[in-house]
Amino acid sequence: MGLHRNQLPAEVTRALREGCVIPAQPLALTAERKFDPVRQRALTRYYVDAGVGGLAVGVHTTQFEIRDVGLYEPVLSLAMEAARAWTDRPLVMIAGVVGRTDQAIREARTAVDLGYHAGLLSLAAFKGAGTDEIIDHCRRVADEIPLVGFYLQPAVGGLQLDAEFWRRFCEIDNVVAIKAAPFNRYRTIDVMRGLVEAGAEDRITLYTGNDDHIVLDLAIPFTIPRDGVPVTVRFRGGLLGHWSVWTRGAVQMLDRIKAAVAAGQIPDEILALDARVTDCNAAFFDVANDFHGCIAGCHEVLRRQGLLEGIWCLNPNETLSPGQAEEIERVCRTHADLADDDFVTENLQRWLS
Repeated sequence: MGLHRNQLPAEVTRALREGCVIPAQPLALTAERKFDPVRQRALTRYYVDAGVGGLAVGVHTTQFEIRDVGLYEPVLSLAMEAARAWTDRPLVMIAGVVGRTDQAIREARTAVDLGYHAGLLSLAAFKGAGTDEIIDHCRRVADEIPLVGFYLQPAVGGLQLDAEFWRRFCEIDNVVAIKAAPFNRYRTIDVMRGLVEAGAEDRITLYTGNDDHIVLDLAIPFTIPRDGVPVTVRFRGGLLGHWSVWTRGAVQMLDRIKAAVAAGQIPDEILALDARVTDCNAAFFDVANDFHGCIAGCHEVLRRQGLLEGIWCLNPNETLSPGQAEEIERVCRTHADLADDDFVTENLQRWLS
């Protein structure tokens, strides 16, 4: 047995359970598409100072291709080292874990060796596989590291996973959270059903990955009947590519939503944020072109702020789509109050030092 959830530091478990902002960390590259450790370190410092509760590294936003060029361990290692050097605050450190079982186990062991607390488990490599095979894979990886389940939208390679799958997944003892990111209300409720039917709502924390519905996911309760008794569950935080940008604003927004939920009253101005944040996401994630420029779009926002030098990705074909830069300019102008440009400007040179 590798790392079990009961071995995690109490403050990490508490932060995960209470819910926090966990940005999916992008990859900083030079114009030659080589790893840029200075700006990669600056991104970690930015997120820490923005007040995030954790980091997700080696995930889709970090570019899955890091594994093909030998950057998986260096990128995870640098994020961990930079975070530890920059703050004494406990952070929930989550590593992306992908591939078939042998690869996923290797990545899980690497993550544990580097000090990561959980693995965000992508199942994209199991297209066409049956539920029994996928659940067996999940159990074997869970023997190595606490798992964060990942319902990735099919548009970017995810599988359709029904409530029965999620019930069986939630029965795995070493699962600590689920990132629900199908970008689909019906499939999001399937996650809720599986969680409640497994009776695991007190052990597994829900994180939204639905970048198209961030605010409402965090603001509203989800009530699912179990044996005739209503069980209410909530998204407690977000693990989001969208939150890799304007992160200080995201932390402030989550704080506002959590305070409103605790008070039992969600003001209209918070509910009205849902459409505005989704409008921004449409530009950042290149929805008009089926998400082709979703990573480059986040890079472009960070480039405009000076955190990244350019929008380069490991795959030269991964770049902004026609018209996407204009859409990003529009939402940056229209929704400027959601940005954290002043915060970045004040601290940028310190982060780059």
